[in-house]
Amino acid sequence: MPIIHIVLFEFKPSASQSQVQDVCERMLALKDKCFHPATHENYVKSYGGGKDNSPERLQGGLTHAFVSEFRNEEDRQYYLEKDPAHLEFVASLEGMIENVRVLDFEPNVL
Repeated sequence: MPIIHIVLFEFKPSASQSQVQDVCERMLALKDKCFHPATHENYVKSYGGGKDNSPERLQGGLTHAFVSEFRNEEDRQYYLEKDPAHLEFVASLEGMIENVRVLDFEPNVL
């Protein structure tokens, strides 16, 4: 069953606009850098994200959202725990992120 993975960022006030832009571009580029170790093919089914533009003002400081879709639990686990591109990206966020929220779900599983 597919898994939807949502990541929400609030950047530290000290992060410059160019640093925020760089993080967002590198986050979006992960889709093309993550390859399955057995098939050597991209295993992230879909990937997207961007800056919040909601008029509801319920963001609570979160400013950027990214959504990815994995085919199954195995692919998500590899992404989170072993994929070198993802792990390198996460390590690069040190000192730039004030708050992060992650939500995952299987479509239509209530």
